Amino acid sequence: MTLGQAVFLGVVQGVAEFLPISSSGHLAIAQHYLRGFEQPGVLFDVLLHLGTMLAVVIYFRSELAALIVSPLRRTDEQRKNFRLLGLLLLASIPTGIIGLTFKETFEGLFDNIPLVASMLLVTGTLLFICERFRNGRRDESRLTAVDAILVGIAQGLSIMPGISRSGSTIATLLLRGVEGETAARFSFLLALPAVGGATLLSIRDLQQVATGTLPAYLAGATAAFIVGLFSIHLLMGVIRRRRLAAFGIYCWAVGLLVLLLNL
Repeated sequence: MTLGQAVFLGVVQGVAEFLPISSSGHLAIAQHYLRGFEQPGVLFDVLLHLGTMLAVVIYFRSELAALIVSPLRRTDEQRKNFRLLGLLLLASIPTGIIGLTFKETFEGLFDNIPLVASMLLVTGTLLFICERFRNGRRDESRLTAVDAILVGIAQGLSIMPGISRSGSTIATLLLRGVEGETAARFSFLLALPAVGGATLLSIRDLQQVATGTLPAYLAGATAAFIVGLFSIHLLMGVIRRRRLAAFGIYCWAVGLLVLLLNL
């Protein structure tokens, strides 16, 4: 893997992780068509996700700080934050179970480009449906345990390449009657423990990385971090303007194009 390839893939990750178009699907397709691309295991992909998750930490630093200190205080606001923290932890349980159970199975699908393209079609359909039928008014104070479990399952299933993590989790909450910005914030915060766990599981791949390629890995993660910050800001605006269906059409177009190229 060259430095240029790493930065390019980092930009792809930074854009596709937060915009609901499946970063895993775009990475799988991009890596398939990059000549001479190789990586040990999925460590590079995990580092790219780590870069975008650092963007989440920076963008939502105030919310994260409030969640961290919420168990130590007893104001009404901190009680709300503590409840939100509990829902995030609850949602992480089904995600963890699905991820640990099917990790190797889903990782083996990254080379199945027709399947990845088909899952992009599924993502596009989900986005179109949720935008068509969304009518949410519930904010964070009205999120429930059922919301958390369902969105945790959606995040766990999004380990399949081509299924957008942000798209599936946000769509799940929108269809449950949660308003857009709340759905997006919960989706982004929920990704942190999942990506942290995936990073720990992939640490063993470090020993397979040649020392000379480490700068490329770090450059890719840095690119994902920088572009990710802009992508979060963009998606929050898109959510407010109710334009998710446009991303659904994009997923359909890319999925159909890749399927045609692989006939």
